[in-house]
Amino acid sequence: MGNDDLINHLDLSGDFIRLRLNGRPVPKLGLVLGSGLGPVADQVQDPVVIPYGDVPYFPESTVTGHAGRLVIGELEGTPVVCLQGRFHLYEGYAAHQVVFPLRALGRLGVEAFVITNAAGGINEDFSPGDLMVINDHLNLSGTNPMVGSHDDALGPRFPDMGQAYDPAFQEAAHTAAKELGLELRSGVYTVLSGPSYETPAEVRMLKLLGADAVGMSTVPEVIALRQMGLRVLGMSLISNLAAGLSKTPLTHKEVIETAERVKVDFGRLICRLVPKLQALI
Repeated sequence: MGNDDLINHLDLSGDFIRLRLNGRPVPKLGLVLGSGLGPVADQVQDPVVIPYGDVPYFPESTVTGHAGRLVIGELEGTPVVCLQGRFHLYEGYAAHQVVFPLRALGRLGVEAFVITNAAGGINEDFSPGDLMVINDHLNLSGTNPMVGSHDDALGPRFPDMGQAYDPAFQEAAHTAAKELGLELRSGVYTVLSGPSYETPAEVRMLKLLGADAVGMSTVPEVIALRQMGLRVLGMSLISNLAAGLSKTPLTHKEVIETAERVKVDFGRLICRLVPKLQALI
């Protein structure tokens, strides 16, 4: 796809979403809800619901636990657009396809995103069910959404990643958790392409590299958003212990079950957090 085609496709997707809003303003805050975390979108009031399959040029989500739709409305009085499910490299999509919906929303007017995921815990102080604010990442996916031809309309060719995760947003998340009496971890997230889980040897390597959690998403999205100058908060649900740290085999079912167990606390935290982030935008 040429640059002109990409920009045109992004704007056509955005125009379709704007029409479906029927005069409502575009929210400034977006939420990407990862595996098992989609129920947060069920709390959105007066929602406009748009299946991904309806939006021109959006990919199709194929993963269990991802509803595959936009939910646009208000959460605790704050206008939000929720992505109930996301796209992954392991589904066969290229990195620029994985980030397409976020780029479209960014061009539409969304200015900041909370990116969530389910991740395997590498830090031995972590336990399944913990929530972690991402303070940095390691991109070990082998690709990047900016690979290929460049268009200045999406931002600089060589964007700075020194503060990929907004410090003020991180502080707001810790404040919200403290107000609710919830423990909120902080650490480095690593992405691998998947879909196989990591081997024990790979987990030992990641630990030596400084990773606290590992997953199969988020980093391409963050890179694309930061290229566009949008602000980002990353949050991981530690859904399981990484390979070699647990006595049981890893399964996607475990990820969904852990998310189900902590969805109430996660929802409370997001609801407390979004007005704070709105105030910072």
